[in-house]
Amino acid sequence: MTAVSTPRSEFLAGMRDTIPMDVGSLPFGIIFGAVAVNAGLSPFGAQSMSLFVFAGSAQFIAAGLVAQNVSALFIVVTTFVVNLRHALYSATLAPYLRHVKARWLPLMGFTLTDETFVIVFKRFEERGALPYGQWYFLGSSAVMYANWQLCTLAGIVAGRTIPNPLDWGLDFAATVTFTGMIVSMVRNRSTGLAVIVAGVVALIANPLPNRLGLMLAALAGVVAGVIGKSLFREDQVERLGVSSDVGPVARGQQ
Repeated sequence: MTAVSTPRSEFLAGMRDTIPMDVGSLPFGIIFGAVAVNAGLSPFGAQSMSLFVFAGSAQFIAAGLVAQNVSALFIVVTTFVVNLRHALYSATLAPYLRHVKARWLPLMGFTLTDETFVIVFKRFEERGALPYGQWYFLGSSAVMYANWQLCTLAGIVAGRTIPNPLDWGLDFAATVTFTGMIVSMVRNRSTGLAVIVAGVVALIANPLPNRLGLMLAALAGVVAGVIGKSLFREDQVERLGVSSDVGPVARGQQ
C-alpha cells in the first residue's frame, strides 16, 4: 500500500535523503570558516556570510578575494557569475513546481544549493510533479542550511588557532562529493558537453588572477550547454518526462 503524501512526510523525506550529502560537505564548511577568518573577515562577518549568502563556492571565492584586497564591485560581479548556474537549476526544476505559489519562491531560491538540486531533481525524476514537492525541497535545504552554519562555526573556532587551514587537505572530500554530483547529472549530450568545456577552460585558465579562470569556466559551461541543447535538439520538458499539465491535485496545493 502506497503511503499518503503529506507536507510533513515530504519534509522529513527531504531531510532523510539529504543527510548523506552532509558528510561530504562537512569538511567544506569547516574549511570555509577557517579560510574566512584567516582571510581577514571577523568571526561575525564569516558567520554572517554563511547565514545570509549561503553559497559555498561563492563564499570561498569572496573570502579569497577579500584576502587579496580587491574591490567590492569585483567581488560582487565574480560571485554573481559563479552563481549563474542556479538559474539553470531553477529552470530545470520549474516544470515540477508549477503549482507552487509565488510566496514560496524567495525562500526556495535562497536555499537552493548544488546538493539540494541533485537530491530534489532525482526525486522529481522518479516520481514526477509531487503535490507537496516544495516541502521535500525545503526539508532538503533545511538540513543543508543547518549543517553549513554549524560547520562554518567550527571552522571559525579552528581557524583562529590553526594557521593555513588549506594545508589540512580536507578540501579533498568536497572535491570528491562535487565530482560525484556532477557525474550523476550527466545524462545527455548537452550536459556532457557543458561539463567537458567547463573543465577544459578551468584547467587552461587556472593561472589567471582573482579567480577569473573559474568565472570563464562557468560562463563557457553555460554557453556550451545552451548551444549543445540546440545542436542536439534536446527539448527540456520531454527530456525530463514532465507533462505541460501537472494535474488538478498539484495545482490546488498551497
